[in-house]
Amino acid sequence: MAPTPTRTLTALTLTLGLTLTACSGNDTQGITDDTVTVGMIHSLSGTMAISEVTVRDAVQLAIDEINADGGVLGRTITPVIEDGASNETTFAERAEKLLQSDNAATVFGGWTSASRKAMLPVFERNNGLLWYPVQYEGLEASPNIVYTGATTNQQIIPALDYLREQGHTSLYLVGSDYVFPRTANQIITAYADAHDMDITAEEYTPLGHTEYSTITNDIARTEPDAVFNTLNGDSNVSFFQQLRSAGVTADDTPVLSVSVAEEEVEGIGTDNITGHLTAWNYYQTTDNDTNGVFVDAFTERYGTDRVTSDPMQSAYNSVYLWKAAVEAADSFDVDDVRAALDGITIDAPEGTITLDGDTQHVIKTARIGQVNDEGLIDEIWTSPEPIVPDPYLQGYDWAADLNG
Repeated sequence: MAPTPTRTLTALTLTLGLTLTACSGNDTQGITDDTVTVGMIHSLSGTMAISEVTVRDAVQLAIDEINADGGVLGRTITPVIEDGASNETTFAERAEKLLQSDNAATVFGGWTSASRKAMLPVFERNNGLLWYPVQYEGLEASPNIVYTGATTNQQIIPALDYLREQGHTSLYLVGSDYVFPRTANQIITAYADAHDMDITAEEYTPLGHTEYSTITNDIARTEPDAVFNTLNGDSNVSFFQQLRSAGVTADDTPVLSVSVAEEEVEGIGTDNITGHLTAWNYYQTTDNDTNGVFVDAFTERYGTDRVTSDPMQSAYNSVYLWKAAVEAADSFDVDDVRAALDGITIDAPEGTITLDGDTQHVIKTARIGQVNDEGLIDEIWTSPEPIVPDPYLQGYDWAADLNG
């Protein structure tokens, strides 16, 4: 697969130390003596709202906590909230508004890789800084994005290692029809070829799709060892309901999902997904003191029936990482903040995390979870140590052809 233009731009920036010279959308109009404007952009409507509303809530919680503690460099954070409406064109348009009209010092948001890739040239053209909170397919590293979710070697590869260790050597791939699932499945196929695993089928459906009986009946008929699921949004509700109707159980054919977290489990229905697997870097059940405080704060703010999840805690972390970088730089300027990113460390709900300045990704621990009958996810496997991000999979010989 040919490298994207973003990779070329990034290589020049990181190798030669160049600074982008495009016009900046975060001039001093967004910063006063008392306030600093930031942008928030998430799908508050459409098929992705099932996942993204909770991310918006987590960002707002972090902003409110920071403001209550004195703000950033003595300034109160003032958010401007935009709805990406589950449409990549809308994401790009709203991002342009946040940078050009609202003069946001930084922006938090995005979920699908389609939305991120639509916003990427907007941030590069305006020299803005997007904090992207969701795991993704890798093969990207832009100087205008900080990736606080997992890249491939921190989620998908550990998930494949786990399945293989459990003796699952035949995989059925099902995903939404856009860049993340298709690229992820190219990586999964390359891994499988190198590890004597069989891909029995590779099926895609549009975002928002609800008719899965043909696919679920095929899974029941062919009996793969496991299903690797890269569906996004509310399509997961229909898929798991129809999988259960087809008689496929977690005991017979476990489904490992990389975009289903606690929020989606509730929408899917516990009876339809109990026993199935997930791969993330955080669960509500992750056991540390920081997470206990975080879960209590979130449920106190939004209700005891609400759950926490990996993308929303990564979004929550983003605000604190930005605050730490701004304070280290003693500046809100994007170039100054970017220069201060390397080595920024915070105690996060997922554990201690550190920013890798070379890739602008976070060093993270991989976790495999299993959905329990209470709708939460129990951690059943953890990587021995935090994993340094490798977005281009340069440390894996079998992935060489993926980079062109």
